[in-house]
Amino acid sequence: MTKDNGQAHMPRLLATADLHYNHPRSRPLAEQLIDQMNRAGGDILLVAGDTATSDGEALEQCLARFQFAGPKLFLAGNHELWTTTDDSHRLFTEDLPRRVRALGWQWLETDPFIAADTAIVGTIGWYDYGFAQPDLEIPHAFYEQKISPGAACRFPEYAPLLANAPDLSPRALATVARWNDGIHIKLGRSDEQFLAERLAELERSLQTVASVNHIIAATHVVPFKELLPPPRIPQWDFAKAFLGSPKLGELLLRYPNVRHAVCGHSHFLLEAKIGPAHLHAINLGSGYRWKTFRTLDLA
Repeated sequence: MTKDNGQAHMPRLLATADLHYNHPRSRPLAEQLIDQMNRAGGDILLVAGDTATSDGEALEQCLARFQFAGPKLFLAGNHELWTTTDDSHRLFTEDLPRRVRALGWQWLETDPFIAADTAIVGTIGWYDYGFAQPDLEIPHAFYEQKISPGAACRFPEYAPLLANAPDLSPRALATVARWNDGIHIKLGRSDEQFLAERLAELERSLQTVASVNHIIAATHVVPFKELLPPPRIPQWDFAKAFLGSPKLGELLLRYPNVRHAVCGHSHFLLEAKIGPAHLHAINLGSGYRWKTFRTLDLA
């Protein structure tokens, strides 16, 4: 790539996530951010999940608002899998790739991007409760049901779950929260199984680009504990079980030419240097009430 004066320049990646375009409070902020990104220029565009839920046309409306001449790379997030009428796994493997490609975007989950000595791979990733906070003293079964003990006490349908955990601590019972993926996502498999499928697909992508000097790995969920939000109240700390998995980070660190890792999902901006190769990890940090994008100049 060259500048107008003929001098070579580094390709520039623009990255954002968590636009939540279907959400009434979030949409105006997302539109403002997209307009800023349209003016910012750049060579490659990455949107790393939670653009909009799949039901309706908000996903298409959001992606069509981007005016970008270069490659446009898309990852799904957990909110794309939310649905009232459909099977989430079929949405993810069939409908979403078709809809995204029809708009001229690259489905990064299965299609790595390669340009010269730079490659971008990506996955929605998933969670296996590996980031669950031990001090909450919540048994594994409650994370599988995506509800805390304190919240389960309020719903009669969780009586069997509570009956199988008679020795819950006061701290566990004081945690009142639920993770709404349990209501809106229908995967037809366990979270651990879905994560294993995503890890296998990500490793295929990494092997495809293994000879490339500079790899950027994008995940929707958090791949490293260093990118988790700091401790807060128990209700927020309960959610950390669903923010990602350390298995994603372990896989990325096996490939020393992965120089950057970019994620979203937690709505909390953070950066860290990870591992002996000092991988530069970035949580993009967009949330419902604020939107951010990041520019990376790629050597």
